[in-house]
Amino acid sequence: MNEPLRWWLAPAKLNLFLHVTGRRADGYHELQTYFQLIDLCDELQFAVRSAGVFAREADDEPTQAALRGVDSEQDLCIRAARLLAEASGIRAGVSIRLRKRIPLGGGLGGGSSDAATTLRVLNRLWGIDWPPGKLAALGASLGADVPVFVLGRSAVGEGIGERLTPQAGMESVFLVLHPGVAVPTREIFQAAELTRNSPVLTIPALLAAGGRNDCEPVVRARFPEVAAALDWLSQHGAARLTGTGACIFARFDSEAEAARVAALVPPRWRAFVVRGVPSSPLLRQFGDDDGI
Repeated sequence: MNEPLRWWLAPAKLNLFLHVTGRRADGYHELQTYFQLIDLCDELQFAVRSAGVFAREADDEPTQAALRGVDSEQDLCIRAARLLAEASGIRAGVSIRLRKRIPLGGGLGGGSSDAATTLRVLNRLWGIDWPPGKLAALGASLGADVPVFVLGRSAVGEGIGERLTPQAGMESVFLVLHPGVAVPTREIFQAAELTRNSPVLTIPALLAAGGRNDCEPVVRARFPEVAAALDWLSQHGAARLTGTGACIFARFDSEAEAARVAALVPPRWRAFVVRGVPSSPLLRQFGDDDGI
């Protein structure tokens, strides 16, 4: 519990495709999706505190601005820390310092990734030493995207996203645009017009077809700024929504080409040139990038 403080990474993801194949009786949706990890990362620092103390603080002004209005007790990092303490029976607390680089409400999984990094790091700092699979199962109660970040591999996700089949990942270059709006995931999945009957395909068939995002037509109709960004990026590449948005992305052959298009992006939108990675940089920090 006396490790020196360090910054731990929490990567974002892209949904290269997202098929909604059904709706369960409990209201959750059955999916087939591809989680592609990318090298855009939040950073988190953890200081062990006395039992019952759970605090979150922003490291810089951009993070303060991003978290303004987000109640710390509802923050996924704090919820993850409390959940792990309760589930393991450990009597400990933590102060979490955050550098937020992944846009909120963008469909990039930043909150889920922060929660996953919290589970992995506190599992070590608190001396719990649970295997990653047990942490992933625990994290699923926080959100369907948390397990893929805990396990740290680009993967095809099925069920509600928690059944994962690791993939090699695409070390491609992507241009990601954030149109400056937040899209509530719950609103999109509750939309009456959402397609919920996409056929279930085998993983080879999914990968061969390339897929689509069933949420995209709903988001286009309800969020004009996302539609505008999709139309703009489609002039330069095959643009697609990630998750329920608001971020969109396109793949490019080189970083230079992606940077060229990024320089043309209207100033009202944020642009990120990123690389796909087969495994989370957090695994390298843990020294277990060869397998977990």
